[in-house]
Amino acid sequence: MLASIFTIHGYNTLRHPESVAQAAEPVVRPLAQRLSAVPDQTEQAVRLNGAVQLAAGSLLAMGRVPRVAALAIAATLVPTTLAEHRFWEAEDEQERNAQRMHFLTNVALLGGLLIAAADTAGQPSLAWRGRHAAKSARHDVALATKTAKVSGKAGAKAGKAGAQAGRVSAKAGRVSAKAGKVSAKAGAKASKVGAKTGAKAAQARARLPTR
Repeated sequence: MLASIFTIHGYNTLRHPESVAQAAEPVVRPLAQRLSAVPDQTEQAVRLNGAVQLAAGSLLAMGRVPRVAALAIAATLVPTTLAEHRFWEAEDEQERNAQRMHFLTNVALLGGLLIAAADTAGQPSLAWRGRHAAKSARHDVALATKTAKVSGKAGAKAGKAGAQAGRVSAKAGRVSAKAGKVSAKAGAKASKVGAKTGAKAAQARARLPTR
């Protein structure tokens, strides 16, 4: 319903720009001097304004990109209102009142269009999504930093434990080597004693008289 009036008005303006070109002249001229996108010829500017209203109104009526369409219509409604409903210039009291009513009606329609442009249809807005994404990113970075610190501490503890285990193992190796040396010395000593004992026994047998 909101789009219907703009679709019809845009269609009529697109087909018959001369009907509003004279009234739009005071608005189109300063805009053309400041904005390169606005045509210098008033009829072309009016026709362009009507084409935008027709296209954006059709999109809004079909529910296609409604926020963008509503914002586009709102942008065309401002110069249209200033061109067609300049009630402060009307000399006749009745005409001034009628134009004032049209002007205020367009202001009300502009408010409705701005509401439609801000309506997200229950979906989060782009601004909220951006803030939420930034907050999530900060949370992920903080979590990753905390995890890295914990992992670093755990790795340092594991390294210290490994180094200590290595020192204990080296000490045990030295003890085992020392025990091996002691065992070798005892074996050598026992061998010498056995050899001496054997030699004495042989000498004793040699001294015995034979029968």
